[in-house]
Amino acid sequence: MEKEELKKILADHRNWLIGDGGKYADLRYADLSYADLSYANLSYANLRYADLSYADLRYADLRYANLRSADLRSA
Repeated sequence: MEKEELKKILADHRNWLIGDGGKYADLRYADLSYADLSYANLSYANLRYADLSYADLRYADLRYANLRSADLRSA
């Protein structure tokens, strides 16, 4: 996934979480390998089957996120 596209999805998700429009992050099957997701608020996001291998998830908020069958190797 392109960096700018991911930034837009995360911004929309942030707005959705605070009730200011936006939409929740549906990242099913997304290739997020090696992505910098540090400090990202991905609570309630759909990351089912997403490739998060080697992604930087330090301090990311993944509460209630759907991580079923996500690839988290070395994340």
